Amino acid sequence: MGHDELDLKILRQLQANSDLSLDQLSEQVGLSRNACWRRIKQLDEAGIIKRRVALLDADKLGLGLMVFILVRAATHTADWSDSFAKATKALPEILSVHRMSGELDYLLRARVSDMAGYDRLYQRLIARVPMADVSASFVMENIKDTTELPI
Repeated sequence: MGHDELDLKILRQLQANSDLSLDQLSEQVGLSRNACWRRIKQLDEAGIIKRRVALLDADKLGLGLMVFILVRAATHTADWSDSFAKATKALPEILSVHRMSGELDYLLRARVSDMAGYDRLYQRLIARVPMADVSASFVMENIKDTTELPI
């Protein structure tokens, strides 16, 4: 919001490959090196660029099973919500946690080695916080999985 097309070009390029050198990036977006650097710095300072990371191949690292875990809360209290947040943040296999509208309360995305890995995660999760219902769906095929925002 409030960013011109040059900012958006920079962000698109960085989303696709944050490993570009400043010279490569400035050439691709049609700016001088210094002008490009100033814009990146402004985007960093504004919090638009949150951080730069390397995307890893989960399969090659032995984490070939992606699972979506559907949770119904045991109660709808601030204490339960805090306990649930702490429990899920403490389990590194859980990659994202979303509080949802509708019939289920939370949707979790996790990466584990296999079904036994999921069972270990499940056992550790239910030992930390009571839940009314937990179910899981296992990803059979990744058709599209991106981190790039549609800007």
